[in-house]
Amino acid sequence: MAGRRRGPITNRRHLARQQRESLQTRGLMIASAIIIGAVVLLVVYGLIVSQFIEPGQPVATVNAEEITTREFRSRVRYERLLLVEQWNQMANFMVSFGATDPNSVSFIVSQMNQIEFQLDPTTVGRSVLNDLVADRLIREEAAARGITVTEDEIDAEVEELFGYYGGAQRPTPTASPTIPATSTLTPLQMTLTAPTATATLTETSTITDTAGITDTTGITDTSGITDTSGITDTAGITETGTITDSATPEVTATPVITITPTLAPTPTPKSLESYQEDFEGYLEALDRLSISEAELRYIVESQIYREKLLEALTADVDNVQDQVWARHVLVATEAEALDVIARLEAGEMFATIAAELSTDSASAGNGGDLGWFGIGQMVADFEKVAFNLQVGQISEPTQSQFGWHVIQVLGHEARPLTPAEYADLQQTVFEEWLSTQRLLADVQLFDIWAERVPNTPTYPPGGAQALLQQLQVPQP
Repeated sequence: MAGRRRGPITNRRHLARQQRESLQTRGLMIASAIIIGAVVLLVVYGLIVSQFIEPGQPVATVNAEEITTREFRSRVRYERLLLVEQWNQMANFMVSFGATDPNSVSFIVSQMNQIEFQLDPTTVGRSVLNDLVADRLIREEAAARGITVTEDEIDAEVEELFGYYGGAQRPTPTASPTIPATSTLTPLQMTLTAPTATATLTETSTITDTAGITDTTGITDTSGITDTSGITDTAGITETGTITDSATPEVTATPVITITPTLAPTPTPKSLESYQEDFEGYLEALDRLSISEAELRYIVESQIYREKLLEALTADVDNVQDQVWARHVLVATEAEALDVIARLEAGEMFATIAAELSTDSASAGNGGDLGWFGIGQMVADFEKVAFNLQVGQISEPTQSQFGWHVIQVLGHEARPLTPAEYADLQQTVFEEWLSTQRLLADVQLFDIWAERVPNTPTYPPGGAQALLQQLQVPQP
C-alpha cells in the first residue's frame, strides 16, 4: 500500500516567516502605489499650475490692472516670431547676395548679431513688459478722451498687413508738400558763404611768321595758326598784316541719345481668396506658438490705439520750429580752437580751415556746414551756444563731449519742418508724455516675469557665426 504524500510541514516558525514576507510584499506594493500616486499627483499638479494657475498670475500691474503671464508669454512669442523672421531674411540675403562681398557680409552679420541680442530672454522679456505697461497707459488715456477702435478698423489693419485692399491696388500715398531746403539768403549770408575765387588761366602763345617776325600782340592761339603774311619787320614797327588761319576746324557731331522709359508691369491686386489663404496659414503658424487669433487682433488693436492717441496728443504741435544754420570746426584742445579763431580773425576762410583741421569727418568736407537744426538735435553744450549767437558771429572755444568747437551761425529763423522732421517731433512729444504717465501711474513689476519668458521660436543653433562657417565665408 502506497503511502500518502505528506503536505508541507507547517510549524509556528514557518508561518511567522510567511506572514512577514506577505506583510513586506504588501508594504512594498502600498509604497509603490503611494510613490506612483505621488508622481501622478505631482504631474497633475504641475499641469494644473502651468496650464491654469501660472497663466493667470500677474507679472505686473498698472494702476491695479493686471498683466497676466498668459498675455506676457503670448506677446513675447509674437515678438520673437517677428525677430526670427528678420533673422531669416538676413540669412537669405547672405546666401543669395552677400557671401562674396566683404562689405555686405559685415553689414548683414552686424544686423543678425543685433537681432540675436534682441532675442536674448532678458532683453526681449523686458522690452515686451515695457510695451505692455505702455499699452495699458495708452488705453486708459484713450478711454478718458473717448477714443475707440472698431472691429472694422482692426479688420482693415489686418488686411493691409497681408497686402489686401478689397481686391484693388494698394492706395497711392498722398504726396507731401515740398518744403524749400533753405530760405532766400540775405546779403550777409551770401557774403559769409561766398565761394573762394578760382584763378582762370589764359594761354598766351607766341606766333612766329615766315619772315622771322615775332608777334607779341598777345593773341591767344587756339588752332596752331601759321602767319603767312610775309611782312618785313623793321625795328619798333608793329605788325598790322592780316593773319590767315589756313586750318579748318573739325566739328564733331554729338549724338543725341533718346531714352525710352520702360514701364514696370502693373501688379495684380490681391484677391479675397488669396488673402484668406495667406491669413489662415499665418493663423496656423501662430497656433503652433500658442498665439490665438484673438490675441493677434488685440495686438493690432493696441497699435491702432497708439496711433490714434499720438495724433490726438500732437494735434497742437506746431510744424514751424526755431532753427539755427551753423558751421563749426571741431578740434581736440582749447589751444587748437584758439588758433582757429586767430586764423579767422586774420582773414582766412572758415570753410578752408574746417576742411584742413576739423575732426568732424561728416561736415569737414563741406566746410564745416551742419545745415539747419532745431532744439534737441545737437548736444546741449553746442546747442546752447549756437542758439545764442548772432548771424555771422563766431563763438569762443566751446567744449562738448566730442572736443572743442569754434562755431559760426549762418542763419537763425522759424522754419517749417519737413514731413519726416515733423513725424520725429510728434514721436518725441508722445514718448515724453508716455514717460511722464509712467512716473505718475502705479506700476509694479514682479520678478517672476524673468522666469516666464518663453524661448520659442528661435533661430538655427550657432546663429550668424555658424552660417558663416557653413558658407565658408571669412569672419568680417
